[in-house]
Amino acid sequence: MHTFTSDSLTLQVTEHGPEDGEPIVLLHGFPQDSTSWTAVAEILAEAGFRVLAPNLRGYSPGARPSGRAAYGSNQLVSDVVALFDAKGLDTAHVVGHDWGGALLWTLRKTHPHRIASATVISTPHPAALAWSFTHSTQALRSWYIAAIALPAVPELFLRHRLAQFIGSTGLPADRAQYYQNRMQEPGAATATLNWYRQMMIEQIRPPQRPVRVGKTAPPPTAYVWGSSDAFYTRAVAERTSHVVRDLTFSEEIEGGHWLPETHPAELAAAIRRQVESNASR
Repeated sequence: MHTFTSDSLTLQVTEHGPEDGEPIVLLHGFPQDSTSWTAVAEILAEAGFRVLAPNLRGYSPGARPSGRAAYGSNQLVSDVVALFDAKGLDTAHVVGHDWGGALLWTLRKTHPHRIASATVISTPHPAALAWSFTHSTQALRSWYIAAIALPAVPELFLRHRLAQFIGSTGLPADRAQYYQNRMQEPGAATATLNWYRQMMIEQIRPPQRPVRVGKTAPPPTAYVWGSSDAFYTRAVAERTSHVVRDLTFSEEIEGGHWLPETHPAELAAAIRRQVESNASR
């Protein structure tokens, strides 16, 4: 495990593959960490790619600042940019799952010049998600977001009931228990929940974005989703293809929400397809 710094915080990153390989950055979701990508990263590294999988803000023990505002989208974006800079990457292919996917939708808007290609896993485009709340049953699947915004109670849930909940949505039991154990670390539960809590604030008061420089066209973007995702409806997944009209491809995998851990071979193949069609070398 290596480290890099961002905003005086120390974040962890795992590295796989040759240093001169085409770089791929893998962004994990909630309540996961970089280990969710291990199987995918090993497949990609075997194919000759350089793969970086960070433990994001809140998930790295040295990057759990206090206060909800420290987990704003601008701060999360700056952490990814700091990783690029620390590793000497002008550009990289970025893959994001779940919250990592939400972060990637933002990155492709704020820093398109740094992204060689984007592959979003599971998480629909924000405009598609907004549409789905009034045109499908998506609101029923997103009930937990409002519950997470409550004080104190969600922390207890993560420490004592998380494994049962995410295990019931298709994540293997050993992995579910691993993530619950991670929430026992000092500050971990509150830090990870602050992603949700700050998001609720930003829905009401959108943050100011830094002025973009250089390339402004969005990078080539692919969307991969599971046919039986417990958190997102088919309607919102399909809507993403209408909202993002220039998708490189939209691919449905016969699986659920936790594709990096349940379907690593299929997911690695989709990532490789996107990267190789947009390789810089």
